[in-house]
Amino acid sequence: AALAPYLKALGISHLYASPFLKARPGSTHGYDIVDHDRLNPELGGEEGFARLSDALKENGLGLILDFVPNHMGVGRADNAWWLDVLEWGQKSPHAPAFDIDWDALPHRRHPGVLLPILGRPYGDALQSGEIELKYDAAAGSFAAWYFEHKLPINPQRYGEMLRTVVAAADAGNERGGRALLAIADDVRDPSAPAYRDAPTLKQRLAAVDGGAEVIARGLSAYGSGSEAGAAALHRLLERQHYRLAYWRVAFSAVNYRRFFDITDLAGLRVEDPATFRAIHGLVARLIAGDKLQGLRLDHIDGLRDPAQYTRRLSLLIRKLRREANLPASFYVIVEKILAEGEDLPRFAGIAGTTGYEWLNILSRVLVDGRGLEPLERTWREFTGERADFFAILEAAKLRVIDTILASEFTVLCGALSRIAAGHFSTRDFTIDRLRAALQFYVLEFPVYRTYVTAAGASPHDRQTIDAVIARARARWRGPDPEIFDFLRDAITLDLAANPGYSAVRVRNFALKLQQFTGPLMAKSMEDTAFYRYHRLLALNEVGGEPTAGELPLAEFHEVQQRRVE
Repeated sequence: AALAPYLKALGISHLYASPFLKARPGSTHGYDIVDHDRLNPELGGEEGFARLSDALKENGLGLILDFVPNHMGVGRADNAWWLDVLEWGQKSPHAPAFDIDWDALPHRRHPGVLLPILGRPYGDALQSGEIELKYDAAAGSFAAWYFEHKLPINPQRYGEMLRTVVAAADAGNERGGRALLAIADDVRDPSAPAYRDAPTLKQRLAAVDGGAEVIARGLSAYGSGSEAGAAALHRLLERQHYRLAYWRVAFSAVNYRRFFDITDLAGLRVEDPATFRAIHGLVARLIAGDKLQGLRLDHIDGLRDPAQYTRRLSLLIRKLRREANLPASFYVIVEKILAEGEDLPRFAGIAGTTGYEWLNILSRVLVDGRGLEPLERTWREFTGERADFFAILEAAKLRVIDTILASEFTVLCGALSRIAAGHFSTRDFTIDRLRAALQFYVLEFPVYRTYVTAAGASPHDRQTIDAVIARARARWRGPDPEIFDFLRDAITLDLAANPGYSAVRVRNFALKLQQFTGPLMAKSMEDTAFYRYHRLLALNEVGGEPTAGELPLAEFHEVQQRRVE
């Protein structure tokens, strides 16, 4: 707020802020939002924002917010939605907000979400006492804790727990123990309490006179001091809607979509209408109150259907501004990495990208092409590297597929195999062959993603897909090249029109594949290949082409002219 007059004097028109909705305590960036409906108290909260907003208005400055529709910060104990999902699983009203494959956990009777948060193997963490069962006397609730991570216990397990702790405390004849056993008798049914009745159960527990003391003594039954205690805690945890795991397990078994490979950033299903409304409540109020003059949409390629999202957002913004008698125009840009020669799709209400591609154009026009060959020769002589960039990139993609995105790739292969098995003409395509074909496809994929929607592939996307399929087929050494016809038809959604296949499964596979190719490209190119190919580091930028040459001045002007048009 104090800087506003200075910014105005510099000729600046808008202040651009990284996310200022409520993030994880201590966040240095704000992208790990835990509540989209509150301003970040560590930045001043409501009062601080009002002061900033007034100062900007007094100086004629606008405000652009970096908004995160793709993911939320999860884990620890500060995201109410995520904690509710852990407590109630698919019965939680917040379960549809997260992109969880509930049935993916093997050897398990009940659906659940894998939580790879442990610093060492599960058995070691359990027996060492690092996983502790605790009772919150004020809230009347139980939770297991692993250091700062809260793991709520489902209230439908409270009955058996209360009987166990009262027995362990030898409190059956105490007033508090009898009251706890009475509550346990009321929830003997394995399906009790229902979600809506759980708050009442917790209130009754919290109100038991002497109950907290009895529970504190009886929790030793779930302690790690004995083999029996560790086994009891394990049995309890196995009946929850989550499974605790060593952090390394995330490489191959995580079953919720993340922001790239970051376990404590869980992907949101913003395509779900209720989720869309919930995460845009505060932003909508700020837009309607003319407190915001623009949005920068973070990681648009992570969404299931970016075109649908921008269309919904554009309709919401127009409605809000019309009802508030504000001008219809509102500035919205997307964080989108465009490859060389790639155009931005026509997203509704979007002014353009955040500009990675233009920064790379400016870098290239400053390059003196005569220096590139000596630089490359010097680098190769010094390092001994002989591979070209595309070989380095492919090696990086293979490493990423086999490690940090292995679980996501395995899910895609399983989905493709299930689709193939659903029709007599393709059921002989084994999962191993389908995996090999899909791997060739993503290795040859040249951009971050296509934008196939439930309605099918656009002519431009179809052209991209056909070209990738042709290159992948050319590398195939198997006796069944027709597997690529099946793969192409699944990716373009042509297969969904065939009554012999499940249209829902085909659609889910095709749209999830698009959410995979972006992270694969980012982790393999930006985070790996860029650190292995060092001809000229200035060209190793997000959206850049490390093998590019100089951009002649005449061509630079042509590019800018096309941009103006």
